[in-house]
Order: sequence, then structure tokens, then C-alpha cells
Amino acid sequence: MPNRLKTGVQYFEHPTATEPGDLNWESVRIFLRLVQAGSFRAAARKLGVSANTIRNQVYLLERQLGAPLIVRGSGGVEPTADGRMVYERATRMEEASFDLRRGTGKPSLGVSGEIRISVTEGLGTFWLMPRLAAFQRANPRLIVELNTTMRPSDPVRLEADVGVQISPPTNPSLKAMKIGRMHAMPFASREYLATFGTPKTLEDVKKHRIVEQLSPQLYNDQVDVLFPDVAREGFVAVRANTSTAHYWAVASGAGLGMLPTYLWVIGAEVEPVSIGLKTQFDIWLTYHPDMRHGPRVAAAIEWLKTAFDTRSYNRFRDEIISPSDMEEYIAGHRFSPFGPST
Repeated sequence: MPNRLKTGVQYFEHPTATEPGDLNWESVRIFLRLVQAGSFRAAARKLGVSANTIRNQVYLLERQLGAPLIVRGSGGVEPTADGRMVYERATRMEEASFDLRRGTGKPSLGVSGEIRISVTEGLGTFWLMPRLAAFQRANPRLIVELNTTMRPSDPVRLEADVGVQISPPTNPSLKAMKIGRMHAMPFASREYLATFGTPKTLEDVKKHRIVEQLSPQLYNDQVDVLFPDVAREGFVAVRANTSTAHYWAVASGAGLGMLPTYLWVIGAEVEPVSIGLKTQFDIWLTYHPDMRHGPRVAAAIEWLKTAFDTRSYNRFRDEIISPSDMEEYIAGHRFSPFGPST
């Protein structure tokens, strides 16, 4: 029986070295899109061709380079070590082609191509998405793929070009920089507080209902730590696994919940509850160092740094801003992704 790659196809299905000849750029471009999409089916939809066309082009590229570039399994495709190297170099080739076109005397329209940004679901939905239109208008030929997920994406494994996460990066191959700090404290809807009253201490919270958020990048044991002697029935009202569901549960009056302070600043229909309880998460920008000098990645990095610039947005400073100090910023704020107040 022929040997198999650990999660891929049989060895004899991969190419052997042949005369290199001239590389077919179309094969290289399709390989780039396949790795970015993660599967033949997704790449076929993006490119508007059949999955067999993509397989044939990738096979042609593997024969020209004399090395297997991907392994295929039930979860999609993953680049091999050679595939990751080819992907990085092919990305630079694509960016160089954009530079060449921009240098032919035609007016430049800015950065071109696709950029994949991975960000935690709350920051991506509530903070970055409202600012994305301005970034895209400044780069009209750039396609921005914003992947909002609570699981950190790994740029080393080509899951994203740039990542924004609130858990410290663990891969030593990644370039990482702290670009801000997210603060959280208890909030509740105005209706909830009007009906059940406002707790003044942590002990008072035991008489209320709470909303939990469970996700890979958050502390998921805090209820047990803070309230070890309180029965969960009648105390925990809702558990949500996404930031948007968590916010709407709190805003709809389900109970008290820990929310980022920036939500209140941008117009969320919730009120802070000052009982001395707060938490914080550093915001990390991550990318592969080999990709830093590409125009797409460089533009995204600069935009993300600006989006969390503590000189403009003091809510992302290391020290938390008290609710009373936030009042002046709310009064002058002109945009709310939550719509008009009712």
C-alpha cells in the first residue's frame, strides 16, 4: 500500500521534479487564492472557475517547482513548508506586479489586491467596521476581508495577513506589537436598572441577574471566582459565545454584563455600573515579519495603528477612564453604530 502524507493525499499523486521552464503566472495566482480561501470549493467561488481548474493549475505549478505545495484533508487545504515559502514569495511577486502597473505613467489609485484582517468579533464589529469605509475609500482597489472571530488567527499559517487579538501571541515567528488596551466593567440597560435598581457593591450583584460571555480569549471562570457560593439557577440569565450577542443580551435587559468601555463611548444603549469591578486586555497587532514591507500589509498595519491610537482614542490607554470622565466624549460624539436612541 502506498504511503500517505499525514493528512493529505498519496505520495504518488504529488509531482516529481521536472524541467522548470517559465513559471505560469496564472498557476501562481490561483495557488495564492487557494491558500487564502482554504479550500478548492471556496477558491473556485472566489475566482469564478471550477474546482478542477484550480486542481490542474496547482498540479502544474507543483510539477514546475518539483515539490508538493499543499496537503488536502477533510478540513480543506494547508500549505506544506515549501508551499508557505512559495506563498510568501508569490505574494511579493503579485505586489511587484501592482507596483509595475503603477509605474507605467497611469495615475495611481493606491494599494491593490486583497488584504485579510483577522480581529476579535467585538472590536471588528463595533470599532473597526464603522471605520473601514474611510480606509477603503483611501485605497479603492484594495479588497478588505475582515474576519471577525474570537479564536486568534495565525498569520504564520497564512490564516490572515494581519491579526488583532486580545490574548498575547504565542508564536515566536510572529511580529507583535501592543497597540492599545481594552477595558471592561459592568453595564446594564437603563430599563433593567430602573426596574431592579443599581447595585452599589459586588455583594449587591448577588441579588441581580448576570450575562456571561464565553470565548477563547476571555476569562471564563470569573463567575466561579467572584461568586463561588451563589447558585447558577436564578443568577446567570444568559451565556453567549459572541461579543454582539453578549452586548444585545445586556442592552435588552437580560442582566448585568461585563462590556468594553468603548461601547458606551460610541453610543451603546447601556449604563455603567460602578462597583469597583473592572478588567483589561491588551490589544495586540500581529503579522509575519516577511510580509511587513508589502504595500497591502503596510497600509493595513498603519490603518490599524491609527484606529487604536491612544492620542485620539483615550479609551484605549493603559489606565481606565472613569464613567464620569467619559461623559464629555459621549456628548461630542457624532457617530453611533447602534442607531438613534429611542
